[in-house]
Amino acid sequence: MSFPLSNLTSGLRVPPGPVDLAAVETDAAPGFDGRKKDGEAALLALGPELADLQERLFADGKSGGRRSVLLVLQGMDTSGKGGTLRSTVGLVDPQGVRITSFKAPTEEERAHDFLWRITNALPPVGLIGVFDRSHYEDVLIARVRSLAPTEEIERRYDAINAWEADLEAKGTTIIKCMLHISADEQKARLLARLDDETKHWKYNPGDVDERERWSAYQEAYEIAIERTNTKVAPWHVIPADKKWYRNLAIGTLLHDALRSFDLGWPKADFDVEHEKQRLRDEKPL
Repeated sequence: MSFPLSNLTSGLRVPPGPVDLAAVETDAAPGFDGRKKDGEAALLALGPELADLQERLFADGKSGGRRSVLLVLQGMDTSGKGGTLRSTVGLVDPQGVRITSFKAPTEEERAHDFLWRITNALPPVGLIGVFDRSHYEDVLIARVRSLAPTEEIERRYDAINAWEADLEAKGTTIIKCMLHISADEQKARLLARLDDETKHWKYNPGDVDERERWSAYQEAYEIAIERTNTKVAPWHVIPADKKWYRNLAIGTLLHDALRSFDLGWPKADFDVEHEKQRLRDEKPL
């Protein structure tokens, strides 16, 4: 049994105005009536067309096109940014993907405006870029931990909007996803890491310290999403307690963006029949 995905993403886009994350269920699967096995099957079924669309984008970029895609993944620890990369982005040719995971800025990066290192990591034409964390760290953790003055944080919201509008005008489609996980689910995932010695390397004791700031982070997300939820770069809040739904939702968003380009295959800039004849006439090497 197949499940239509046409309505899945419409309920994920954040409407204009104030944002209340507490009103968004983290364990829901909006727009999808199936269960886990159905969602996993739906994502796999999406894979071939997703790969085809990604290859068309890549080919277009090699033939003078100007389009690219930037997928921004933001969320609390354990919300599934890495899992999304493996299960969803992993469905397409890795040659057409550039993944950047942003950590604490280096001394050189601190010497520039906060968007400098982000701009340097943008995907080239024809590629899908994925940001595992992003420029939004500079208005999230910076706000919660008071790493920058209030007036600087306020400036950054407007700077992000202008920067993203410029990207869109140059041909980059931005898909912004906030992976919305509950505190209880995060706790369960952290405990699961501690119960599995093969996952201890993924555990960071600092994650428990950050849980004490949970409310502050939720407020920072609400403010950031409201202030940067624009027509050219809207936000999507993805319920992330169900890993299978998170993967399917982001896969569908990526699929819809690529399909909207309506890209054909580039036309040959050579005589196809002549090249065929050359190969037929070729003497054995």
